[in-house]
Amino acid sequence: MRRSLFARVWPNAVALVLVVFFVFPVYWMMTTAFKPDLDIIATTPVLVPFHGTFSHFDKVVHAAGFWTLVRNSFVVTVSSVVLSLVVALAAAFAVARMRFRGRKAFILIVMVAQMAPWEVMTISVYMIVRDRDMLNSLVPLTLFYMMMVLPFTIWTLRGFIAAVPKELEESALMDGCTRFQAFTRIVLPLLAPGLMSTSLFGFITAWNEFPLVLILNKESGQTLPLWITEFQTNFGDDWGATMAASSLFTLPVVFVFLFLQRRAVSGMTAGAVKG
Repeated sequence: MRRSLFARVWPNAVALVLVVFFVFPVYWMMTTAFKPDLDIIATTPVLVPFHGTFSHFDKVVHAAGFWTLVRNSFVVTVSSVVLSLVVALAAAFAVARMRFRGRKAFILIVMVAQMAPWEVMTISVYMIVRDRDMLNSLVPLTLFYMMMVLPFTIWTLRGFIAAVPKELEESALMDGCTRFQAFTRIVLPLLAPGLMSTSLFGFITAWNEFPLVLILNKESGQTLPLWITEFQTNFGDDWGATMAASSLFTLPVVFVFLFLQRRAVSGMTAGAVKG
């Protein structure tokens, strides 16, 4: 009985410690966004802002170019996710359904590309974009973000497509559908969990990406991750505005996660074990 009780208690205790460890920074960020400046720089930490203020949020929302940067972030993120899904669907279908020379090598390359750290290629990426006179443009940023999430998207969707019985497509073909119609009408609706999980991963990756935009876009083409670092004054960092901007920056990710949560979680587990 003692062993059974200990076996039940210690995983919950560890989980509770981890929750506190990961949630507290988020709590501190959001409460700091509402604290007056005197509470932020106080020697004794103020855990609960009893005298909250919205002045930091007002400063962020009315900052020069804020809405332009919001538009840039959404355009780059959504475009890269949509492009990666389109390319990954075609590649994953070919890998899962077709037999061709170099198929295994292609799968291996996809896995290697997924493990490769993009930070080591920032210099070469900068030189490519600079030589084509495309610095401060959203186009190269979108394309590189698409390539960052493409390996994971291909690998996950491959598992889902492989799990769909071929007989369903063959029945659609027998009924007069073309290959494209059989895919869009039969296979594609069954890939909804995989599309949700890969879309969530791609959105978070592209939305939070910092190194590439730091070296490629420093003017009108920058996005929100780079802009958040610019809240500085002659007396130091403006932590209230920085935390308010960070809180607003996390809201789209939270909304997307809540919207896709159920299908995304089932999609990640199913895509990892099938195929």
